[in-house]
Order: sequence, then C-alpha cells, then structure tokens
Amino acid sequence: MDKIAIYQSILERDEDNYQVQFLLGEEYLKSGKLSEALQAFSAALKGEDPALEEAVLSSLKQFLSLESNQFDAEYPIEPRDEPVQPDEPDTSSPAPAEEVPASKTKGFKVIEGRKQENVILLGNHISRKVTFEDVGGLHDLKKTIEMKIIKPFKNPGLFAKFRKKAGGGILLYGPPGCGKTFIAKATAGECRANFYPIHISEILDPYVGVSEQNLHNAFETARSNSPAVVFFDELDALGFSRSKSRSDLMRPLVDTMLNELQSVETANEKLLVIGATNMPWDVDDAFKRPGRFDKLVFVPPPDREARKAIFQLKLSGRPVENGIVFDILADRTPLYSGADIENIVELASEQVLSEIMDGGPERPITMEDLLEAINKTKPTTLEWLSTIKNYIKYGNQGGMYNEAAAYIKENL
Repeated sequence: MDKIAIYQSILERDEDNYQVQFLLGEEYLKSGKLSEALQAFSAALKGEDPALEEAVLSSLKQFLSLESNQFDAEYPIEPRDEPVQPDEPDTSSPAPAEEVPASKTKGFKVIEGRKQENVILLGNHISRKVTFEDVGGLHDLKKTIEMKIIKPFKNPGLFAKFRKKAGGGILLYGPPGCGKTFIAKATAGECRANFYPIHISEILDPYVGVSEQNLHNAFETARSNSPAVVFFDELDALGFSRSKSRSDLMRPLVDTMLNELQSVETANEKLLVIGATNMPWDVDDAFKRPGRFDKLVFVPPPDREARKAIFQLKLSGRPVENGIVFDILADRTPLYSGADIENIVELASEQVLSEIMDGGPERPITMEDLLEAINKTKPTTLEWLSTIKNYIKYGNQGGMYNEAAAYIKENL
C-alpha cells in the first residue's frame, strides 16, 4: 500500500488529524496532483497550528521554485457554484478580554478600533488593542513608522496640501522572530484604524478563481470599513517573485494582489496595506513599485532596551530569584531576536525542571541558569544578516536596503 493510500485510510478514521493531512498534501505534490495537494493543505491549516502552517508555506514556496515539468500539467479541477463570501462586519460590542475565541466562520471581521478603544479583532481571536506603549525600545523604528504611516492617517488635511495620500503600502522586512507582526498590530492601534490580518490559509483555495475572489473580498471588506490596516504576513509566500517561479499556479493571485493595490477601479484612500517578510528579495519586484509597497521599513533585532523588556516579559509568571539583573542579560544578548530570548528562558526553565525531576530541591530560575543558557546559544539573526549583506553588496543599486546596510555597518 502506498503512502497516499495509508494516509487516506488514517483520515477515514480521524479526518481531523491535521498532521496527516499535511503529509498527504506532500505526497500529492510529489505525485503531481496539485488540486488534491491544495485540498489537503487547506484541511491541514484548519488545525490553526503555527508550526504546521509554517511547514505548509515552506512546501508551497519550495514548489514554486521547482521546474514545472516535474509535475503533471493536467489535473482535475472541480467547479464550485459560488465562491466563499465574507461575513458582514461584526458590529457587536463584546466585553474586553485577554483572549476570547470568536466566530470560526469563513470571512474577514473586525471590531472598529475607533469605537472599541480596548479591543481589536486579530484573526479568530479578540485581544487588547496594541500600541507603541507595548513595544519596548526600537525608538528609531517607531519614529520612522510615525512619519511614514501614522501622521498621514492622523493629519490627512495637511498631507493632502502636499499631495500626499493617507494610505498606501508598507513592507516590513527583517530577520525572523524580531516582531514584525507585533509592530504591525501596534501601528494599527496608533492609527486607531480597523485591523485586518490576512493569512495565506484564508486566501488559498483549490478551486479555480476562488483564491482570487477571497483576496478581493478581503480588500473590499477593509475598504468598506476605512480607515483600515490590512496586514499580510509572509508576503513572499503570497507574492512570490514571478521571475523566480517555474510555475504559473500562483501567477493569477499575484496579478490580483497587484490590481487591488493599485488600479483605476480601486479606491484605497485611508487604506493602509502592510506586508511583512523575512525574504524581501523573494517578493515580486512589481510589489515594490510606487503606489504599492513603495515604502520599505527595516525591522532590526531588538535593541538593548527592547531585549531587557522581552526578558522581563518572558520571565513574568515564572518562579525566579530576586537577583535577576535584566541589564546584564540585555548586554549579553546583542543581535538576539525576541524568539531567541524566549528560547533562552525556555532552556533555563528546562534545566531547573530537569534538576527537580532528578530528585533535586525545588528552586526558582536563577541568574546563573539564564547566563548558562545564553552561553549555549547564538543569535539566529546572524544568518539572515549575512544573507542580506550579500544583497546589499550586489543588488542595492536603488537604495532599497539602505536601512539594513546602516544597521549592519553600525553593529557588525
């Protein structure tokens, strides 16, 4: 029995086994059955597992880079009568909550940031509205975003005199784990605008034309509730460079995205579109032209003040000794991302738990535990910084990566 048959047999007994759905999608891709692969991946993404979602994105990006003759060009597509339509905007007023599950129905909803001061809908959850007060450090980055994004939203009349529109596209780029998504949420909070986070799992559909319709619906919902911020994470997956792709599978979606960003039929006044990517070099060049994602903002690794705040946040609620010196921890972790710092805290916690489980006395996390964990790790941002250093050297004629170049010159 081949792997596809095995996975199908398992899913007959447990259709909510999202890991097996992903593995089935992988096998379909290898077999050239693209429609079936997308159906399996869509089912896997219903599990809302971040690790699984990342694996699906990785598989799709890998597929886009492969030679198209490795796959069967003819695959069955079953028509669907009506594309999925978005729900009506949610105008209810739920009580503020830290994390309250919301409706799971397909569509794009928002709680207006202007009227509901303390809550904003993020994906399928309602969370407290995030502002720059929640972002430790990164003062230069905040100042850049304030001028490029927030002030045009708050002072549309003044900017209109200089023929500057309150809207447009911003592309946040930088090493993974450095808070691009959190910065986007905080930017929407500062603008007091409705926030629409759009994930690729909400857009992709195995049926012809439905992915493009889903993308159009997302923009239409945001336009009808402006001022609004539409946020696309992992933009390189949705807008993969057409010159690098050997497949036409995603080309219609890229074309639709470009049309929504700038065309004679669209009115994007007071609509801010933010994209985030770890690999700006893989984003189609057409996205970076004026009127689209024409402003690139470099999100660097956390600075000293931010690292100190992250350590305090990640250690909050855990048993720690009184002698933790956060300034020393921040000094010992230059170039560490927020995810790297979280990993340090996890390693220190695991070390303490291991000692207790081996029969040792119960004790809190100490400064020595944290310093030992730091000594065992290295910043994961180094690989990314090394990669973009090459792009700066050979492909920065237009000054696209000047902010990253300045950071590297100062810190490396």
